[in-house]
Amino acid sequence: MIKKINIILVLIAVVGSIYITITKDRSLVYILKDISIIFTINALYIVKKIFKIDINDGINFIYILFIFNAHFLGVIMNFYTKIYWFDKYTHFISGIISSLGAIFILVKSKVNSNRKFNIFFIISVTLMVAAIWEMFEFTSSCLFNVDPQRVKLTGVHDTMEDIIVAFLGSIIISMMYYFEDKWNNNLLIKKFISILN
Repeated sequence: MIKKINIILVLIAVVGSIYITITKDRSLVYILKDISIIFTINALYIVKKIFKIDINDGINFIYILFIFNAHFLGVIMNFYTKIYWFDKYTHFISGIISSLGAIFILVKSKVNSNRKFNIFFIISVTLMVAAIWEMFEFTSSCLFNVDPQRVKLTGVHDTMEDIIVAFLGSIIISMMYYFEDKWNNNLLIKKFISILN
């Protein structure tokens, strides 16, 4: 069932972006932005094939759903400008997903670390992902003369809010991880870990 949902989301995103690219008269930057979803939504599949990593359909679903949300709805369908809170919502979700990605790394590496180190690792990975994303947006601004960080409008305010809401998403996952591990509860994080195995 999840595999079918993944395929449907990928098809909607790819066909939708191609349709928008063909039907709208726009600059090369917008065309590249719209068509790039073909790569981004399939990136995990590509990584899986190149590096022979076993990534199950549940993890793939989380990734595809995030890219569908952030890239297709946010960028291509223009939700970032149409819905004022959509950018912060997306960065908050990215904090949650990058934290789950950090847990994925901890589980797959089979390193027996203590709880404090694991929480430090989870938060560090999330902040690294948020910082790299903001550097990517800044680089796009410089190369293509666009303003995804809304620097002209907000200064560094938007960038800092994006990093902070990603951090908050990571704090929530870290707290859940801590309490589930400390009291040996089988809730969201342990269910996520069981999906990985």
